[in-house]
Amino acid sequence: MPTILRPSRAAFRFSGPEAQKLLFDVVTGRLLAEPGPAVWWALLSPQGKVQAEGLSGWADGAFWLDVDHSVAEAFLRKMKLYRLRAKVEIDDLRQTHSVGWTFDGWTEGVGHADPRGLGERVIAENAATAGWLPPDDAFARHRIAAGVPEQGPDFGVDEVFAHDIGLDLLDGIDFVKGCYIGQEVVSRMKHRGTARRRPVIVSGIDAPAGTPVVAGSREAGTIGEVVDGRAVAIIRLDRITDPSSVTVAGKPVTLELPPYATYQFGEVGAEE
Repeated sequence: MPTILRPSRAAFRFSGPEAQKLLFDVVTGRLLAEPGPAVWWALLSPQGKVQAEGLSGWADGAFWLDVDHSVAEAFLRKMKLYRLRAKVEIDDLRQTHSVGWTFDGWTEGVGHADPRGLGERVIAENAATAGWLPPDDAFARHRIAAGVPEQGPDFGVDEVFAHDIGLDLLDGIDFVKGCYIGQEVVSRMKHRGTARRRPVIVSGIDAPAGTPVVAGSREAGTIGEVVDGRAVAIIRLDRITDPSSVTVAGKPVTLELPPYATYQFGEVGAEE
């Protein structure tokens, strides 16, 4: 399958002798200057809310990151602020490079395997993307089947904690390294078991993104991007005591836990 263009994603390149330290000290993931698969990561607020998320891979002496276009400007501004006087070059590639996705390998640009089992992410100069396919629902379809939420289609800035989107279960959080922004909140949620919202796959939907998921008489969450009647929803697990009685827009739907889930419906997280 040729690479498919993902115009909703913006690319950045971090290089220089202190690039690894900057990223190590700021984002959730374990980003190392060595070849291998990409790493899922998030930039958090001091209160632990997700500001940006994406993949990072090492190639050609640099870290290659992507984020949703809606947060790209804010992400760049914050990373320049956190950089201070560190020896790090931050290249904004939004005008010169494109982000793509494939399941069958790539022949142009810089590619890294998606650690969430979602093929490979590719970043290439615009001139090298002439053979890429136009955007379609293929990536979203695979992403939803895997139960992986994405910023933009499924949630916005300051709407979720790292645990809410399963970042801790897909190696997007390094619980061993030292402090990073929002680390205290992440660690507290892990050790106290306070994560009450988690990704859930919802099927049988006949409603747009943002429609509430209702369990009994209470809202349990909202659905994200809908493709072929399916979506990822970030759900309050404690409100799903009977998964067979859940509705979206007044119609019954089916709930399914993602393949990576270590949680169950009906779980009650401790109060903060």
